[in-house]
Amino acid sequence: MEGREGKDIENNEGGAMAMPVAVGGEEEGEGRGVMERNGVGGGGSGFFYEEEDKEMGMREPLLRRRTMNTTSQLAIVGANVSPIESLDYEIVENDLYKQDWRSRRKVQIFQYVVLKWTLALLIGLGTGLVGFFNNLAVENIAGFKLLLTNNLMLKERYREAFLAYAGCNLVLAAAAAALCAYVAPAAAGSGIPEVKAYLNGVDAHSILAPSTLFVKIFGSIGGVAAGFVLGKEGPMVHTGACIANLLGQGGSRKYHLTWTWLRYFKNDRDRRDLITCGAAAGVAAAFRAPVGGVLFALEEAASWWRSALLWRTFFTTAVVAVTLRAFIEYCRSGKCGLFGEGGLIMFDLSSTATSYRTPDLIAVIVLGVIGGIFGSLYNFLVDKVLRTYSIINEKGAPFKILLTVTISLLTSCCSYGLPWLAKCTRCPLDLDQCPTIGRSGNFKNFQCPPGHYNDLASLFLNTNDDAIRNLFSSGTDNEFYISTLFVFFAAIYFLGIVTYGIAVPSGLFIPVILAGASYGRLVGTILGPMCALDKGLFALLGAASFLGGTMRMTVSVCVILLELTNDLLMLPLVMLVLLVSKTVADSFNRGVYDQIVTMKGLPYMEAHAEPYMRNLVAGDVVSGPLITFSGVEKVGNIVHALRLTGHNGFPVVDEPPFSDAPELCGLVLRSHLLVLLKGRRFTKDRVLTGPAEVFRRFGAFDFAKAGSGKGVKLQDLDINGEEMEMYVDIHPITNRSPYTVVETMSLAKAAVLFRELGLRHLCVVPKTPGRPPIVGILTRHDFMPEHILGLFPQFKHHM
Repeated sequence: MEGREGKDIENNEGGAMAMPVAVGGEEEGEGRGVMERNGVGGGGSGFFYEEEDKEMGMREPLLRRRTMNTTSQLAIVGANVSPIESLDYEIVENDLYKQDWRSRRKVQIFQYVVLKWTLALLIGLGTGLVGFFNNLAVENIAGFKLLLTNNLMLKERYREAFLAYAGCNLVLAAAAAALCAYVAPAAAGSGIPEVKAYLNGVDAHSILAPSTLFVKIFGSIGGVAAGFVLGKEGPMVHTGACIANLLGQGGSRKYHLTWTWLRYFKNDRDRRDLITCGAAAGVAAAFRAPVGGVLFALEEAASWWRSALLWRTFFTTAVVAVTLRAFIEYCRSGKCGLFGEGGLIMFDLSSTATSYRTPDLIAVIVLGVIGGIFGSLYNFLVDKVLRTYSIINEKGAPFKILLTVTISLLTSCCSYGLPWLAKCTRCPLDLDQCPTIGRSGNFKNFQCPPGHYNDLASLFLNTNDDAIRNLFSSGTDNEFYISTLFVFFAAIYFLGIVTYGIAVPSGLFIPVILAGASYGRLVGTILGPMCALDKGLFALLGAASFLGGTMRMTVSVCVILLELTNDLLMLPLVMLVLLVSKTVADSFNRGVYDQIVTMKGLPYMEAHAEPYMRNLVAGDVVSGPLITFSGVEKVGNIVHALRLTGHNGFPVVDEPPFSDAPELCGLVLRSHLLVLLKGRRFTKDRVLTGPAEVFRRFGAFDFAKAGSGKGVKLQDLDINGEEMEMYVDIHPITNRSPYTVVETMSLAKAAVLFRELGLRHLCVVPKTPGRPPIVGILTRHDFMPEHILGLFPQFKHHM
């Protein structure tokens, strides 16, 4: 092992060290200080900013209490600091891989293809079942609560009705918060930012763990049934990804699932494909929008796409749709409880006549502009609330539960108290049932005399799905007063902001759709004399404008809304309002999921490079001193390097007598070195043993990636002093074709290449001959603004 000088510090994913290195010593202190100053060590992206970083407008850290860590970047998972690593999407083309591929017969390839489609089928079935179960549970739990409250109201026992309503909400909220706080903190929130980061190549602890899946399902049921202004759509995306991750573990020795076929999936590349299918299935299950699910995965979730993945996600979402339809038909016979019919949110507007004129188009453009402004403001306020809540959530699980209970009481007071401000309205004469009997419907009696209804109660004292259905309802132009719509919009807008960030699985789709629909119907009511569009269609367009303004998705949101409402004639207007709202909102800030990814400190690689990267080259940011291994290396040197660093990739350089001149042989992974050392196939002399020796001891699957951190650890090695002086040939496990760039390549071009190929390591080689064969290694953290601007503060004004 030898040290090769580089230019700057490096993060700890590559084979370069951010501290002085000597084979016999551990000079760590000075290097650690350098790492902290450059924002790479303990804090990484978004944590260890100095005052100068704050001045340049970079994000404040979301957590204040942090733990020093010099082996990887830190980010927030749930409400805890967690070390972050990258995923190995690159194919390692070493001797073992070639031997495995050459020896794989046609029947094995057939097994692999069949199993991949089978897993896609199982992901669709599992996600469809969970989506159906979630909705059924929410319908029955919330239905019982609302029916109890309504019966007490009819008996004029108003105080008891409030106590029953608020008490049920409190119990459900506390149960959901306790699950999140004590069992799986990573299940809190939407989950879409974490899934998005995972598919970008970021591996965070426990975001797809079985415990997270369990809490995501039951916590989401409790949160939605508790009457919070949140949805189960974001959590369903996370749930689908968790199901896919569980099925794609490649088997389990603990549970004796060691079927040979399953071993094909012991790699991050295939797991990424399955988790993409899971994310698409989650959207399909939440909205009954299979095509929308595919487009969501393509537009928002996945960072890497190919045609085969398109087919597989489409198949998965089709399975979800068929599964849901089968259970919905079963529940129509009345076998699913008092209220459960199994139908997820479906707002059929196909019966509404859709014709529009030029004044209608102007009104739609105005809707889009104002929706974009309100959407960007929503993102800004969510950002502030999340930073405030993080201070509370840091104090521990009891404070998380206390915060959730407080927001629950606030929501209950608003939902029960605000309808008292609305006046009673006489029921339309042409209706058979008014006021509505039971938990749902457009006409709630609340405290009104017989033959009258309270329009605000029909929005507040309903499930969120039924409230949206009421707002989207056609032919009800005079059902809601302007004052009612204004009060409901203001309350939902405020409650949606203060609810997101509590320790409950919570989606943003439903709060945004609710606020947008009420705002759209409000505008439609005001512009009624000038526009021919139905008020329900205005509500749909308002929801689209808010979705475009907050989430900045266009194609997927457009298709999801059309699949939800079954109204293809609205396609041009929905497209127009989405384009306008997104364009307006983009001039103020970024999408809400992008903001949350940044706040959590997840090192997300954007699809485009920052402008200042064009003024830098790859050689400007690579780090040193660089650790390299010889093709035949002393065991002690390898063990020492693994102990001293947290690097996950090391360059292998062949030197005489194994080559005529120093040359880059390839890149070897830390996990592969640990497996090789555990096999203890060492030689006393420094000689080439060739792949045959490794083939006798290992198979290709021995070097496959184990599921969820179950691989070989450094502490598992038991190497004595005599073995430390022996040698091992690492050529057979070295990736002979790592991706490389010349040191003079622009950093912007290298960043796009790194992201598009889904890399973890990018080797930088010298431009001129006569120098060491490798300059350094670029990893994900080297492209983060905190690292680059720490090295080159003159580019701060470009942020």
